[in-house]
This record gives sequence, C-alpha cells and structure tokens, in this order.
Amino acid sequence: MKYTLSSLLCFVASLGAIEPTETIALWPIDAPGEVKGEVGEEGAKPNRPGSKKIIRLGNVSEPTIALFPAPKGKATGAAVLVCPGGGYNILAYDLEGTEVCEWLNSIGVTGILLKYRVPRRKNRDKHAAPLQDAQRAMGLARSKAKAWCIDPKRIGILGFSAGGHLAASTLTNHETRTYGLVDDVDDFSCRPDFGILIYPAYLVDNETKSKLQPEIHVAKDTAPCFFAHAGDDRIPVEGSVQMYLALRRAGVKGNELHAYPKGGHGYGLRPSEHPVVTWPDRAGAWMKAMGWLKR
Repeated sequence: MKYTLSSLLCFVASLGAIEPTETIALWPIDAPGEVKGEVGEEGAKPNRPGSKKIIRLGNVSEPTIALFPAPKGKATGAAVLVCPGGGYNILAYDLEGTEVCEWLNSIGVTGILLKYRVPRRKNRDKHAAPLQDAQRAMGLARSKAKAWCIDPKRIGILGFSAGGHLAASTLTNHETRTYGLVDDVDDFSCRPDFGILIYPAYLVDNETKSKLQPEIHVAKDTAPCFFAHAGDDRIPVEGSVQMYLALRRAGVKGNELHAYPKGGHGYGLRPSEHPVVTWPDRAGAWMKAMGWLKR
C-alpha cells in the first residue's frame, strides 16, 4: 500500500473510530510476580505541556490483549502483536497502539494490541514483567488462531521505543518462558514469526553503543526483522543497526533496515515533513515480499 503525505494526513484524520471486537485478560488469576497495591489505579495520564496529544495509559496491573481483526474482504491470515512504547512507565496507547492496529487492518493484517504492565516494578528488570506478558500473549494468540481466522505460523510482533525493546526481547527469548507454566495456553510457542521494530530503545550499551544488551539473545532461530530509525532520534540509531548486524552474523535472512537522517522520536504513524514517516509503506512491502501477506 503506497502512502503519500496527503494520504497519511487523511488516514490519521480518520483515526479514533476503531474498536476491538474482543479483549482478553492474559492471566487467569494474578500476573506472575505482581504485588497487590504496588501500583495505583489504571488510567490515562495528562499530556505534558507542549507535548503531542496522546493517550498515556498508566498503572497497568491487569494486562490484556485486544483483538482488531482484519476486514474479511482484505484479510490475509497474518496477525501482529502490537507493543506500544512509553519508557516502561506508561503506554502510548493510541499513537503506538490503536492507530497501528488500524493501519495493519488496512493491509489485511489482524492487530492484537498488548496492554502490558507498567510502570517498572520495584526490584525487577524494567522489561521483566512486560516480557512475561508478551510471551503469554504470543501463546494466547496462537491458541486462538482458529477462532480468530489467523495463521499460527504468521504471527509477528511490532514495537515502538520501549515497546521495540520488548519486541526484541520477545524475539530473542522464546525458547523458555520467563514464568512457570500456567495452563495449556503455554503449550503454544511464544516465538514471533517476524518482527517490526520502530525506533526501538535500550538495545545497546550507553557508552560505546556497539554492544547489544545482554537480554537481547540474537541466535540463528531468531525471526527476521524490519527496522526503522532516524539518525537524529534521542534513542540511538545504533540500537537498530547493531541488532540488524547481529541477525546477519547469526545467519538470519530477510532482514531490512531503514536509517533515516531526520525524524526524531515518537512519531508513530502520524505525518511530518520527514521521509521517516513513510515506514508503514516500507514495512508493508517487506511483509508482502517475505510472504506473510499471502491470502
């Protein structure tokens, strides 16, 4: 699907009407490791003065997935688990969540929006609880594949910023769950079939920016990935570059990297004068070329 600046403007202007057909709790009882009362009541945080208007969802202690099925006339059978960013403190729930699911629907892909636990939990790695949620969500999506009319072998993961780190962690930590098995949902694989990482954060060390963080275990069975990142992003573009190179060194084929000169951070699908916002066009073409959008 070809995006121009004008078509992106029209697309964004139409956002807001999309609603999930189904929302499912990830865990049958409490999420693993949760401490009652550690976070406050879930809700939207106010926008900071001068910042773009987005839904900043905070204090998530009961994670869910929400289903946004592709229209029957366009459905390809592919699905993508969407991980919004927010520094592991909040979730940019519309900018990097519902708006992305609507774009996925437009190219025939079912969107599965992950509402993972935020903010960071005390005495736990920043991504520990979210990774449990993402692993559980991947298995749950596969367990629902027949009911949701999706192909269990074509379920990818897409993340932005901290959600990009979560997607990378899920892509590279699939052999063993990071929690004790709960029920038969956990018999299904939590390995994504492909990854789309948009300005992913926290992938490299802060000093040299040349080494991937230890939780990013790229191996030969890691799924291929698409990356989009701007060189002037406050989150270093080296994160995307180093993971792309690690995939190549591991023998993973089919990866695609777009490093743009300008564009900043946190644009989602919203238009700007910078070519970086055409990443949905590039990502859609990549998914089609790789065979994930076959009907």
